[in-house]
Amino acid sequence: MKKQAIFISKNFIRMLILLFFVSIAAFALVSMAPLDPLQTNVGQAAMGSMSPEQIERLRLYWGEGIPPLKRYLAWAGDFIRGNMGISLLYHQPVAKVIQVRFASSVWLMAAAWILSGVTGVILGMTAGARKGSLTDRVISAYALVTASTPAFWVALVLLMVFAVWLKVLPVGLSVPIGADAATVSIADRIRHGILPAAALSLTGISNITLHTREKMIQVMESDYVLFARTRGESMSSIVLRHGLRNMILPALTLQFASISEIFGGSVLVEQVFSYPGLGQAAVSAGLGSDIPLLMGITMISAAMVFAGNFIADILYEIIDPRMRRGAK
Repeated sequence: MKKQAIFISKNFIRMLILLFFVSIAAFALVSMAPLDPLQTNVGQAAMGSMSPEQIERLRLYWGEGIPPLKRYLAWAGDFIRGNMGISLLYHQPVAKVIQVRFASSVWLMAAAWILSGVTGVILGMTAGARKGSLTDRVISAYALVTASTPAFWVALVLLMVFAVWLKVLPVGLSVPIGADAATVSIADRIRHGILPAAALSLTGISNITLHTREKMIQVMESDYVLFARTRGESMSSIVLRHGLRNMILPALTLQFASISEIFGGSVLVEQVFSYPGLGQAAVSAGLGSDIPLLMGITMISAAMVFAGNFIADILYEIIDPRMRRGAK
């Protein structure tokens, strides 16, 4: 128990250190961006009609002329105290903007995460139990193709087929056009989230499928499965009693580690479907030089990714005692 506590504490401290370096790297990259926030957000024509005093106030508002180190230290001090700053684009606290956008993205990413995990385990076990069969070849080919397919391309195909050609699902957004978000039903929100969630899950299935397939093949070639076959157990009984028990926890840890892929894909998918989530807000903040909002989204997303890897490490440590520090 003590060794487990030390293991968890070390991983948690490592996660905090990684977050610190992520903040430095993100702030440095934003500071080196060639975009002029005034021309990007105000426009050259509008600036031409302003007085020098107005332009100077705008430069101060966007943080122009302030040394990057001074800006980073000011931001880091506020962030440690729980203040993420004010969004320069939305004129609202960054925490409020992230809260609203995260509420839209979390259901989308959670649905894609669960769907890709469950489907990947089922496909992987099916392929592994029938190694060399037509079913195995088809599933393996699908997994290999989707592993190298960009999420935005899948999103465009789904959009073109189901929204444009068949017209059975909405083109985009998270609510019907012109509708008040407070009066939108859950059914409408689900309809608008089907295509984005499907695009995310279809590309996320491949890793868990291939991993589960390899593990399933090892189980099917093991001595205890051979003994079960000699006793006359059916294939379904072997898969459920021996395969599923050996697959579920390793697959779960791999799925927690794949949160980064789900979040990275959501940025592109939300752009394709104009889905007002955290990914779209990050793109808008980057293009608009909204440093407080971009830094807040970066830290929240990095914390989500590190938390997923942190949970995966803990599960690995629980599942495999050889992962524990001090194990011989």
